Amino acid sequence: MSTSQTERRAPKWLSDVVLFLWHLPQNILIIVLKMYRRVISPIYGQVCRFFPSCSAYALEAVTVHGAVKGSWFAARRIIRCHPWSAGGLDPVPSPAHVDWDDPTTVPLIVQLNHPDVFLAKQQETQSRNAA
Repeated sequence: MSTSQTERRAPKWLSDVVLFLWHLPQNILIIVLKMYRRVISPIYGQVCRFFPSCSAYALEAVTVHGAVKGSWFAARRIIRCHPWSAGGLDPVPSPAHVDWDDPTTVPLIVQLNHPDVFLAKQQETQSRNAA
C-alpha cells in the first residue's frame, strides 16, 4: 500500500462511529422487542397460533436480517396473525449469506426458534469433541 493510500484512509474511530450508527436502529428494535417479551408478553401468556411466537419471530427477523428487512418480515407476520388463521410452524426466512455450521456462532434467538436443527448440530459437535 502506498503512502497516498494510507493517508486517505479514514481513522479507525470514524469507522467505529459509522458502524455504531449503522447498527443503532437494529439494536434499538432488539431492545424494544426484548423488553416487550420480558414485560408485556408474560401478561398475555401462550396465545400465539404460530411457532415461533410473533415476538420471537420479530426478534429473530431483526437480529438476522437487520432493522428494515426484519421489520418488514415481522409486519407481514403480525398481519397474518388473526383469529381465523390456522397458525402452525412459520420460520423466519434464512438469509442467503449466512452459514451456521458452527452452533457457537448462531444467535441464541435463532437456536431457540429452530431447536430441531441446532440441537442436532450441537449434539453432533459435542460427540465429535468427545471422541
